[in-house]
Amino acid sequence: MKLSILMTLMTASCSLPCIAQTYRIVDTGQLRCYDNRDEIVYPALGEAFFGQDAHYQSNAPAYKDNGDGTVSDLVTGLMWQKEPGPKKTYDQAVSGAVACSVGGYDDWRLPNIKELYSLIRFSGEDIDIESTSTSNRTPFIDTDYFDFVYGDPAKGERVIDSQMATSTKYVSTTMDGNETMFGVNFADGRIKGYPTGNERPGRPQKGFYVFYVRRNPNYGNNDFHDNGDKTITDKATGLNWLQLDSGHLKAGENNDGKLNWQQALGWAEDLNFAGHSDWRLPNAKELQSIVDYTRSPDTTGSAAIDPMFKVTPIHDALGEVNYPFYWTSSTHKRTGGGEAAVYVAFGRSQGWMSRFGGQYKLMDVHGAGSQRSDPKAGDPSRFPRGRGPQGDVIAIYNMVRPVRGGSVSIRESGPELLPKRTIRPGRALEQGQGPGGMGARGMGARGMDARGPMEGRPLAFVPRLDRDGDGKVSRQEFDGPAEAFDRHDVNKDGYLMDSESPLHQGPPQRGMRQRPR
Repeated sequence: MKLSILMTLMTASCSLPCIAQTYRIVDTGQLRCYDNRDEIVYPALGEAFFGQDAHYQSNAPAYKDNGDGTVSDLVTGLMWQKEPGPKKTYDQAVSGAVACSVGGYDDWRLPNIKELYSLIRFSGEDIDIESTSTSNRTPFIDTDYFDFVYGDPAKGERVIDSQMATSTKYVSTTMDGNETMFGVNFADGRIKGYPTGNERPGRPQKGFYVFYVRRNPNYGNNDFHDNGDKTITDKATGLNWLQLDSGHLKAGENNDGKLNWQQALGWAEDLNFAGHSDWRLPNAKELQSIVDYTRSPDTTGSAAIDPMFKVTPIHDALGEVNYPFYWTSSTHKRTGGGEAAVYVAFGRSQGWMSRFGGQYKLMDVHGAGSQRSDPKAGDPSRFPRGRGPQGDVIAIYNMVRPVRGGSVSIRESGPELLPKRTIRPGRALEQGQGPGGMGARGMGARGMDARGPMEGRPLAFVPRLDRDGDGKVSRQEFDGPAEAFDRHDVNKDGYLMDSESPLHQGPPQRGMRQRPR
């Protein structure tokens, strides 16, 4: 049945009755396929890792440089500034729209988060937060049309300090009460919450780059219709969504809806619901399109989504009610590999922030509606205090909201493989490998992927993380929290060898946070 659906998609522009789309979602531009670590040749139907972002193509990005400092998006109907100019405080970003006269126009506005996110391209590569070089880096925006600037270390900035402002404010607060707006960072490919004021008295107020926008002021507005069969159609985008999520359908080993990335791909591809078998895992831009930025757990007591949708509540590490991260089909490529995939947080986007005296506090650091990334597989207890400068909570086992329809077609092959790592074809799991014979696309036991158990089996620790090929893992290459690096660096030389890897030093310490069950 699935094969016949795919053949139909390859010959038709949409699998639902075609709807006049007022909110056309631009394709992510991701053309390469990945397993849990590396780029791979395109998996075929029935093979592991089939159904990821690169397989499904839709409204291809199309721009026109107007030669007057503006760029027209031929898909969305939006017109943009080509050059972001110098950084501005948030108040300056808001007020600057009125004074902007680029191209001779006087109706510029600060874009909302959905307008700005339409420009993101997941052909980009996340840059190491400790890096001081941008040589041979690819940002998450089309630099053939838009001028892009990384942060300047000579000015005391990190290279990732290239955050761009929007008019979308978080309806709650982040950190310890900061008023927050959602911004897009085209240097690292994320949506995060950023303070709108000076949260650090005595230090310069944070600055943002700005792309002002004009035309099509209704872009990003949804038009949801309940179909009465536990599906919802967004007539603005032409997408048909499952009203329920994987939690309601008791997916996963524990019947709690929580899946790693490979399992999420396979579960969505195999789903037959409401008379349809062409469900898929949404890409990052499709999933972000249904975020409702007027809602949050702390203001509406709900997930950041229209209440027409059903959301399975979860409990955070402190036992408080929250709402899930949802996987997307988009790999979040990082220097050296594709070990992470994109998710969207529909509940508090939490992190463990360090405090004086070595104390940590779990708080909403980026806001409901942020877009981050998680390792595709592994053991979340390896990250007891999260990862990154804000201690982003690492879940690995996230939920799924399947989608179908839209102007999609199947892409069966991509560009020539990059010669950075050993490339392995995507391989089908043997039938019955998982509980109940779940079949070819990864619905096996927790921690299983196409290469066997991910948990309880020693992995090649140094080859997995050693991006510069020197045979050891530096602090910058390590993908866990800083205190974990210090704990495992037995000889205190600033590097980890295989003999010092967490996988050679026994099970997680007592008290380390385990995956919620």
